[in-house]
Order: sequence, then C-alpha cells, then structure tokens
Amino acid sequence: MNLKNTTKPMLQISDVGMIFATKRGPFVALRDINLDVKRGEFVALIGHSGCGKSTLLNLVAGLTEPTGGHLLLDDRELKGPGPDRGVVFQNHSLLPWLSCLDNVHLAVERVFGEKESKDQLRQRSMAALELVGMSHAVAKRPHEISGGMKQRVGIARALAMEPKMLLMDEPFGALDALTRARLQDELMKIVVTTGATVMMVTHDVDEAVLLSDRIVMMTNGPAATIGEVLRVDLPRPRNRVELVEDRHYVQFRKEVIDFLYTRHQHVEKAA
Repeated sequence: MNLKNTTKPMLQISDVGMIFATKRGPFVALRDINLDVKRGEFVALIGHSGCGKSTLLNLVAGLTEPTGGHLLLDDRELKGPGPDRGVVFQNHSLLPWLSCLDNVHLAVERVFGEKESKDQLRQRSMAALELVGMSHAVAKRPHEISGGMKQRVGIARALAMEPKMLLMDEPFGALDALTRARLQDELMKIVVTTGATVMMVTHDVDEAVLLSDRIVMMTNGPAATIGEVLRVDLPRPRNRVELVEDRHYVQFRKEVIDFLYTRHQHVEKAA
C-alpha cells in the first residue's frame, strides 16, 4: 500500500491566522492559511525572513495557538504540544550533562515509560540512534561530538517517539555545506525507511527541491499567507549528483527562485 495515495489528509490547516500583541499594537503574522498534508508526505515551507514559516511550524507543533482557524491532526484538534509531533530545531537542544543515549532515552521514557519495560525502552533508544548512524557514540556527551552528529541525535530523539509528524525548523541551517549535504541524504533514507510525514522550514531552494514532495511558498510578511504550492514530481530515491543536470529538477528550482526573487522580492525595511 502506498501511503502517499491515501485520500484522507493527516494534517488539515483551515483558515488559520496568527496575530501577536506588541507594544505598537496587533501584528498580523499569518492570515488565511489553508493546507492539507497527506500521510507519508514531505512538505517544505520556504519564503523570505519574516514570512511566518517558523510561526506556522510552531502552530502545528502546538507551541503557540492560532488566533483564528483550526488545525487538525488525524481529525483531532491540536491543543498544545504532544508526542504525536516530533520537533527538530536548528539548535539541537540536547541536555549537555547526558549521553547521546540518555538524551534519546529521556524522550522515549516520557512516551512509552508506563507501558514498556526498561529493556524495551533502551532497545527503542538504541534503534533510533542506529537509524541515524549514531550507534557508535551512545556514551558520548554533546560536547564530545560534532554539530552534524548533534543534529543526528536530535532527529533520533524525535523519531524514537514514533510521532505521526516530524517537524523540522531549518535543522541543517547552522552546518557547513558538506555536513548539510550528508544529513540531507540521511534524512531522505530515514523518510523512506520510516514512512515519516515531514514538514520542514528551509531557506535553501536546493534543499527544498531535493527533499520535498511539495514546496509551500509563503508571501512576504506581515500578514503573510501561502502564495503558491509547487508539486515536486521527481522519482525517489533521489541522487543529488544526477539531479543537477535533470531538466525537471532545474525547472522546479527555477519556479521557486522565480517566486521568491521575481514575484515576491523581499525588501528589508529600516528599523
């Protein structure tokens, strides 16, 4: 069964808006957001700084509540954060005094601690680290591993909870180009292996085209909304070297660049 062909959306975002109270009065961050995400789909959110990408991701994560509209995950309204959504931020957020294994185990214990034995919890934690290629570093603490390895552990921690959705906010943004490319390739393999449903914020056009089934392009803020949704019909598995000269890849990339830098060119405002 191909999960991406199921007709019922896993995530439904309907008429969502977000207004923040500021000293200068109400600030409209998002308006009229309507988006469905299918089970097993990889969706990238892209747009200029200030377009509300992270705000939208935080709404799905339950870290903030919308001032209008509704968000449903498997027909249940989202109210606050929960283990059905695993979140990976640009900052890995690992606890520095715990080992890689213990950082993952902490999340596993929270979700499965009441119904599984200590041995089962440990096996879950180990399996998640193995999935991201970090089984060799289970005893190491965050300061003993590289930035890319820390992000691998963060991804393992999120996946170990077996969430319905994996939410990623520029998870590779602080990494060097080669490490970023390696982790993008690893993420593609993980998505195939787990069938994960992913929503990821990115500023990187190539990253969005390489990883995504659809790219959601946001208009400039304030009062940002979805300007266009591009379906990326590239077969999987995807090879970055082969795609460089693929005419479909080049066309998808051109369409995103055209949206961002021609039709929605961002102009920085003076403070």
